[in-house]
Amino acid sequence: MSNPTICVAGGGSWGTALAHLLAANGYDTSLWLRDAAVAEAVNSRHENPRYLPGFALHPNLAATTAPTVLGREIVVLAVPCQQLRGWLAANAVHFCSNAVLVNAAKGIETANLVTCAEIAQQSLAHLHPRYAVLSGPSFAADVLRGLPTAVVLASADEALGHTLRQIFSSSSFRCYSSTDVMGVEMGGAVKNVMAIAAGVCDGLGLGHNSRAALITRGLAEMSRLGVARGAQPHTFMGLSGLGDLTLTCTGDLSRNRQVGLRLGRGEKLDQITASLGMVAEGVKTTAAIYDLARCLHVDAPLTEAVHSILYRNCDPLEVLHNLMSRRLRDE
Repeated sequence: MSNPTICVAGGGSWGTALAHLLAANGYDTSLWLRDAAVAEAVNSRHENPRYLPGFALHPNLAATTAPTVLGREIVVLAVPCQQLRGWLAANAVHFCSNAVLVNAAKGIETANLVTCAEIAQQSLAHLHPRYAVLSGPSFAADVLRGLPTAVVLASADEALGHTLRQIFSSSSFRCYSSTDVMGVEMGGAVKNVMAIAAGVCDGLGLGHNSRAALITRGLAEMSRLGVARGAQPHTFMGLSGLGDLTLTCTGDLSRNRQVGLRLGRGEKLDQITASLGMVAEGVKTTAAIYDLARCLHVDAPLTEAVHSILYRNCDPLEVLHNLMSRRLRDE
């Protein structure tokens, strides 16, 4: 794949950061957006005023609302997980056969309890796309600042993974490759649930011990769920598992952590989500992971705890008491 043309579909903070990165790496990159005003700002002012105000985007990055740009050789999918199936169905006609899809979204579809890889395979099966997923500890703002970042790119096609890691990597953005697509996608989904839990802990003022315990047991829960879906256990010790979990549970730029912080301080979920202005995937992902764990008969006490706070309006302190009172067991 020599000097491929690239489209990043989705102009949120992460899609915009990846488009900037690819343009800065010298690739002909277009950012597909729904909002014509934002597209005009990207083209004329080199800024995404809605999601990343004040950050200068690479001058060679072009933005458009024309769906024909989706016919490029590589399409980076920065469309939220819960919207992905409908979006792919609506735009399938524009994709070229055997296109390379690089998913940058994180989550599990609530309606069907499947990953983004499975959504893409089901929605675009007639086009035989080649699929990869990019995940890891990576706040968009830090990527735009050029701060050192490491991620993982997973593809069942090992050679494709090696090619893509070269395309995405730069002096400040290092890509490792993997063939465990399921593990990387499950890590990216479950960590958002744990970030809400960590935020609740900090919102309640429970201290550093509780946060460390939650991250550790959250990693164990993530691994159990992933392995039950066919993932490799060692994947969860890597960037898309422990790495992303640590960042999302501790970094204040994490929208999911912010949701938990505000829940722990007594705010209601509908007030929080209405004021965010951006998607906090963990809210809907919690419902999906809760249902998935029950279907797989996997013990997921932290997911159940977050689910009870989000969807049953349970008191966080009561939920904490129930967690700490569970039957003692081996680690």
